[in-house]
Amino acid sequence: MPSYPYVLLSAAVSLDGYLDDTTPERLLLSSPADFDRVDEVRASVDAILIGAGTIRADNPRLLVNSAERRAARVAAGKPEYPLKVTVSASGELDAAANFWHTGGDKIVYTTEKGAERLRREPVAADVVALGPELDWRALLAHLREVRGVERLMVEGGGTIHTQLMTQGLADELQLVLAPLFVGDPEAPRLFGPGGYQGGRLRLLESRPIEDVVLMRYAPTAPGAGTLPCAADRHWLALACELAERCPPSETAFSVGAVVVAADGTELARGYSREGGDPHVHAEEAALAKIEAGDPRLASATVYSSLEPCTHRSSRPVPCARLILRAGARRVVTAWREPDTFVAGADGSGMLAAQGVDVLVLPEYEERAKAPNAHLPS
Repeated sequence: MPSYPYVLLSAAVSLDGYLDDTTPERLLLSSPADFDRVDEVRASVDAILIGAGTIRADNPRLLVNSAERRAARVAAGKPEYPLKVTVSASGELDAAANFWHTGGDKIVYTTEKGAERLRREPVAADVVALGPELDWRALLAHLREVRGVERLMVEGGGTIHTQLMTQGLADELQLVLAPLFVGDPEAPRLFGPGGYQGGRLRLLESRPIEDVVLMRYAPTAPGAGTLPCAADRHWLALACELAERCPPSETAFSVGAVVVAADGTELARGYSREGGDPHVHAEEAALAKIEAGDPRLASATVYSSLEPCTHRSSRPVPCARLILRAGARRVVTAWREPDTFVAGADGSGMLAAQGVDVLVLPEYEERAKAPNAHLPS
């Protein structure tokens, strides 16, 4: 499973949801104090990404302006400036743009045809062809695994924000609301018609900055099928956190579980030996809190720090069977069950054989194992 950076989307909009107006000059939506906040965020990330359309429209330099912040980056062993990233399917880029001639390293992600064009009309950047089409998952995997980018800030434009949100690849949205109206239907919007429809977001923070308001949100809607999304990581991390609440046992694993509806609504959570029951399993505890026949279960995702069990001595029905009975069709887990108590357990295989989409995110395995460190390996 490829790993991706933490993806932070950053945007400022008017009260009626516009990123800009249609005049030749860029509409400044942020306040001076918020521009300084953005500079601080830039200094904290490993890379900043904008689309080719933003380069053409705004001709930005995309720098960390504070000398003190740049010095702090260098003192921490980082480059003075974050890696600057852009995306262009066509490869049609202006070699004279500010983007290429300020700051540190740059990289262009493009298609095979776009790469051909950039070989004929080069820009001062590394060029990576992603194939016949742009592939955001391949792009993010390359940034993380090849370029070492752990935190990526995306500053637009709206099309890129929409694509990352709709594909479940954005971990956080930092949205600044400016106290003005644009009122021009031809002006660019953050999310236009047919944009993000992934359910409610979770509010992380809200605070005024001079005359604007910063709102930080995280997506909550689970992914689909066996492709991971950012919200999957949030919910699985919560399941691992719940496992830490389990009373320790020498004869059973400590496991946490969360059941989440398709729109991101948490339906129930549970953990092993919850409520003083020495035999209850995490998925069993969570599912017992949901009314039988709840129509949301059919499209829900069950998150469990350990793959659901297929055999147990304390109760007649193992957790994999309980999930199938409940009707959930997607399971995300961190850790395949070892042979500690049951040899050859394969809850993932049982569920998959019954048409359930099973996704294992091994980057959470150590967190899932931590509450079970006292058990024999």
